[in-house]
Amino acid sequence: MLALVERLREGVAPWRDAAAVQAAMNEWVRDAVDSQGSGPRAVFVAEEDGEIVGFATASTRRHFAGDIDAYVGELAVARSVERRGVGRRLMLATEEWARGQGFACVTLDTGAANARARSFYAALGYEEEDVRLTKRLDS
Repeated sequence: MLALVERLREGVAPWRDAAAVQAAMNEWVRDAVDSQGSGPRAVFVAEEDGEIVGFATASTRRHFAGDIDAYVGELAVARSVERRGVGRRLMLATEEWARGQGFACVTLDTGAANARARSFYAALGYEEEDVRLTKRLDS
């Protein structure tokens, strides 16, 4: 799964330290797989010819309004299987898991500049809810 982590960097603001971003993303995936943390968690993996070609991780996140939502921490698909429905099937598995857990919503984050991901999620019925704004301060 760690071989696909580089796909998670797409859309990250270019001024963010690439090595720090990579390290954080590696840690997220390790935590999702290894963690015995509290609350429901799931990892979905897509394989082709014995090789992992995609994965999605799910857990929970509290919305500021107090709701507990299912949360997709990571979704990554190998370039070699793009546009073949792998990401869609992983998201559908995540949504099915969330329904089974009794959640009313599935939430996720993606980079503002990641137009492909934003289009993909919109096509699946996801709506943009929050926007984070950042101003770089020159040194």
